[in-house]
Amino acid sequence: MPNDTINNAIKKASGATDTSNYEEITYEGYGTNGVAVIVEASTDNRNRTAADVRHVFDKAGGNLGTTGCVSYLFNKKGIIVIDKESTNMAEDDLMMLALDAGAEDFSSDENCYEITTDPADFSSVRDALEEAGLEFVEAEVQMVPTTYVSLSEEDGEKMQRLIDKLDDLDDVMNVYHNWEQ
Repeated sequence: MPNDTINNAIKKASGATDTSNYEEITYEGYGTNGVAVIVEASTDNRNRTAADVRHVFDKAGGNLGTTGCVSYLFNKKGIIVIDKESTNMAEDDLMMLALDAGAEDFSSDENCYEITTDPADFSSVRDALEEAGLEFVEAEVQMVPTTYVSLSEEDGEKMQRLIDKLDDLDDVMNVYHNWEQ
């Protein structure tokens, strides 16, 4: 056996050569009672990841669909969440700051403020809010559902198991759904 072959096998086994080529893949499917699910994964082995995701959907009573089967039910949006207790800025001032920076929407509930942006404007809005000294509970671009599905308690438990099992997969980065919790 040639020395080059032996040396290459040793390098590959020791991890000296980085042959990993990760790619981003999006899977779409349906969970319990037609809940739309989008799974974003980053993998170096497309076949393994597809099999793992399909297995989780099958075990949880859902089914993996084709590309585009549920993505029309979601919009990509930048979401920034700020805890009310972490800021002493007045709600109106915060809203004006966010809207002037390019935010699309501003909403408030009893615990936090939620700012929605177009993905292209997300960085500029986040930077403007950071410059104002605001701290974020959450700040990322997400898939936001346009419609929601309500589930019974029993179906909700099944759906939660599906989401948990998908989150447990090593290659899965994000799981989005339109289940109204």
